[in-house]
Amino acid sequence: MVVLGGSVFAQTQKFTMAEAVNGLRTNLAVKNITQFSWSADGKSYIQGVKGGYMITDLKTNKQDTLISLSQLNKHISDKKLDVFPQMKFISSSQAYFNANDHLFWVEKSGNDWRIKNSAALEENSSNIKVFGDNQTLAYTVKNNLYISKDGKSVAVTNDSDENIINGQAVHRNEFGIDTGIFPSPDSENVAFYRMDQTMVANYPVIDWSVTPAVNHNIKYPMAGQTSHEVTLGVYNIKNQSTVFLKTEGEKDQYLTAVTWSPDSKYIFVGVLNRGQNHLKMNQYDAATGNLVKTLFEETDSKYVEPQHPLVFFPNSTTDFIWQSQRTGYNHLFHYNLEKGLISQITKGDWLVTDILGFNEKKKEIYFASTKETPLERHLYKINWTNFKMQRLDDAEGMHSGILSNDGNYVYDMYSNANTPRVANIINTNTLKDDNILTAENPLKNYQRPEIKNVNLKADDGTPLYGKIILPTNFDPDKKYPVIVYLYNGPHLQLVTNTFPASGNLWYEYMTQNGYIIFTMDGRGSSNRGMKFEQAVFRNLGTTEMNDQMKGVDYLKSLPYVDAEKMGIHGWSFGGFMTTSFMLRHPEVFKVGVAGGPVIDWKMYEIMYGERYMDTPQENPQGYATANLLDKVQNLKGKLLMIHGAQDDVVVWQHSVKFIKSAVDNGVQLDYFVYPGHPHNVIGKDRVHLMQKITDYFDQNLKK
Repeated sequence: MVVLGGSVFAQTQKFTMAEAVNGLRTNLAVKNITQFSWSADGKSYIQGVKGGYMITDLKTNKQDTLISLSQLNKHISDKKLDVFPQMKFISSSQAYFNANDHLFWVEKSGNDWRIKNSAALEENSSNIKVFGDNQTLAYTVKNNLYISKDGKSVAVTNDSDENIINGQAVHRNEFGIDTGIFPSPDSENVAFYRMDQTMVANYPVIDWSVTPAVNHNIKYPMAGQTSHEVTLGVYNIKNQSTVFLKTEGEKDQYLTAVTWSPDSKYIFVGVLNRGQNHLKMNQYDAATGNLVKTLFEETDSKYVEPQHPLVFFPNSTTDFIWQSQRTGYNHLFHYNLEKGLISQITKGDWLVTDILGFNEKKKEIYFASTKETPLERHLYKINWTNFKMQRLDDAEGMHSGILSNDGNYVYDMYSNANTPRVANIINTNTLKDDNILTAENPLKNYQRPEIKNVNLKADDGTPLYGKIILPTNFDPDKKYPVIVYLYNGPHLQLVTNTFPASGNLWYEYMTQNGYIIFTMDGRGSSNRGMKFEQAVFRNLGTTEMNDQMKGVDYLKSLPYVDAEKMGIHGWSFGGFMTTSFMLRHPEVFKVGVAGGPVIDWKMYEIMYGERYMDTPQENPQGYATANLLDKVQNLKGKLLMIHGAQDDVVVWQHSVKFIKSAVDNGVQLDYFVYPGHPHNVIGKDRVHLMQKITDYFDQNLKK
């Protein structure tokens, strides 16, 4: 029995598997503020509510319905809307939305809203982007790019070969790339990626849902093989003409951090060599495509990984912020187009995770960072002239922020181990905050485990953060089976101070059924700086296993852990780690479940694979050590391998070849495929997946 909010509840309820897997997105979802945005003048904020949007005045806290579904449907003549569409507000009296294969612009007229304009969208259009003039839009249909203005659509590209792709994200979305369309600030031009992948080998992905099955070829450039070639076009809407930037260098280099100058005259591109250890930040003339100059270069003995475009200071065409890890942590650097580097704005053994914006009058930049601890994010402001820095929030946990246009207010949303969700409006001058949401705990009636934070040290003394989740009804005199859940790869962090403290309700489901769960971020995982991340360079799997073994040693030291009943589970990089452990340290774990595992890094894609491993030609020993196909005969425990049949990230061939090696070596293992699923099994089928994993541990680890 525990006391919660002054009332006594018997916490006896157990999670169903469906709740453990999808509950936090369904019946156990934490209350949230949806589609928060600031009004253009920063004096009110807008949020989505059922059937419309509500606007709240900051000074008076007066709330009004801004727009409702019934108001919209009055003016839609053909197909009425069943649910309110997601709107983008230009101001509190103008907005646009996408519905019924049209983009609609609406404006307030008295107390009503009317449709001001609409543009028909081509069938199968995607990647829709509205320009800054709120009239022009770009979109793609299949592999070509189109512009629509004043109700007229024009094809910007007309490539008949489907393997020449325009206006879409390139380089398999590495380097922070999430779009291929870059409108100029004056809305008169659009820059776009053009990716030619005709030279890349075809890779089959079979659709098994039809009879006979149908093959869909994708282009999947594998480490050390031929890569695609990317260029950057600039289309002038008025002249209907295109020039391509003269990005000289290797044809298979990477073009990243694409940024327009605020005056729409120049485009800046981070040109990164295929070896990913030399970046040039180049300035190009948007009208001619000619190189103006190289602003700066960054090199690293291992790799340079640009993740962000330039951010220009307010009302400046010459000064910008560049985010760089050159000092070992991601920090903000002030550059001027003529003078070069002006200053390093943020410094320290912590990293900036997000720039929120500016307060021009006060010369302040707002950002989120790991300054207090890598386990949390907090919001800060810093003066870009005297570097005086101040934290804006005062609660522990993981904070994210949305800054008003003038920088006077920030919407701060956070959670921590004991706080499901809180949203505050913070005055960035006085730091006074107004609470607009404190969510109740949807798990309050459930049996919850005790969770202990664990701090260990790697063999070089680096701190490693983990957590141990004890069984509900824990008895320290008993011995329990333990499951280690891990990922331990780049760009992911499992252990943070967030809600729920466990990090995952399936962990809690397992503790309700008599298991201990342990998870830890070893070297190679994110948000700890370059030395921590690069510790795995050229030897994926080795340093990470050494670190995870520190966790294993810790678990074995506990009197209530049954060292003979240790299991391990992970997906993707975690699947690679799970399989690696079962084969390279076969004495440690009795049972493993590996999902979507990389088995041979030579079969993984170029951008990621070559960053962390170099090419197979340059690093044959590293690839050989990490390759699991020739180690299957070491398997002692029980191993279940799972793969999505349509996986286009870690292609199915990884685990198929592993099965072949197992057969060749007379080794038995268990295997399951999810037809119709790509790299991750989601939706209702994920319940099936986690039930299968749970059953496997129950049958092979508990007994």
